[in-house]
Amino acid sequence: MLEKLAEYQSQLEQIDLQLADGATMRDMNLYKKLTQERSHLQPIVDELSRLQEIADQIADAKELLKEETDTEMIALTREELENLEAALEKTTSKVKLLLIPPDPLAGKDIIMEIRAGTGGEEAALFAADLFRMYSHYADSRSWKMDILSSNETGIGGYKELIVSISGKDVYASLQYESGVHRVQRVPETESGGRIHTSAVTVAVLAEAEETDIEIRTEDLKVETMRSSGPGGQSVNTTDSAVRMTHLPTGLVVVCQDEKSQIKNRAKALRVLRSRLFEMEEEKKAKERAEDRKSQVGSGDRSERIRTYNFPQNRLTDHRINLTLYKLDLIMAGNLDEVIEPLKIASGEAALAEA
Repeated sequence: MLEKLAEYQSQLEQIDLQLADGATMRDMNLYKKLTQERSHLQPIVDELSRLQEIADQIADAKELLKEETDTEMIALTREELENLEAALEKTTSKVKLLLIPPDPLAGKDIIMEIRAGTGGEEAALFAADLFRMYSHYADSRSWKMDILSSNETGIGGYKELIVSISGKDVYASLQYESGVHRVQRVPETESGGRIHTSAVTVAVLAEAEETDIEIRTEDLKVETMRSSGPGGQSVNTTDSAVRMTHLPTGLVVVCQDEKSQIKNRAKALRVLRSRLFEMEEEKKAKERAEDRKSQVGSGDRSERIRTYNFPQNRLTDHRINLTLYKLDLIMAGNLDEVIEPLKIASGEAALAEA
């Protein structure tokens, strides 16, 4: 790692020269890219410099031990050497973590899609429960959440719900929620007290900006129609709902929550752009955990990342073998004890790969 210090210092100097250039200041995309690279590189250079300093001190201490004859001085040097070697190990671990390439999507907001899978009405009710769980968590983090599209059932559930969530570290925190969530509980509609198993799929998409993905007008087919399902006074009375089809890929987005056709069209475009961006990301790195097909699956009970067992008040995340007996608190939005271990496991995997 120390052999890379001079190279990283040179890269940092080049970035600083570019940032000082007036042309860079006028190109906001380039300026943003360079500042992000610098924020990743500076801590690496600082820690490698510290590592070099410790390594030099260890070399000096070892050389002193070879020459020293005073027993008291030898004891002090050996103690100092032990401290230096501990500091070396700690700093080396820190450098390894810093060397993990930053996720280019880490700073983005997200679009979350929640869909009822196996289980009918019970799955739709649990989809609504998950939405409330994420809403409470978003509130606790001062994030903003907006409903882009919803398809409600008559008893308070959701067949499908698409929301946008914006704020600091949204994608970094919620990216691991993608997958099949299995619930085991006695439905409210079950008179015999039998436990049912249902499934809900969640997809987390980094919200794409216009600069991330270009959508040509001629590639879109936009249809208007009357809204359907439970809703306000305007439902089924105006052609405000929008069905947007991306002709090259066949992707279809329907938005009907707004009374305004213009607003529904804008929301549909946001969702479509993010889905197309996700497809591009999959092409670049199919092995990534955000691969949407492996995340979402078919909604079948057997494809699961997490199980919510209400009778036992238990949540199990099958990816990291995490079990917590505080499901009531988690459903109330206290997700940190679930999300943090997933972040750590992801970082350790990335470090091992690096």
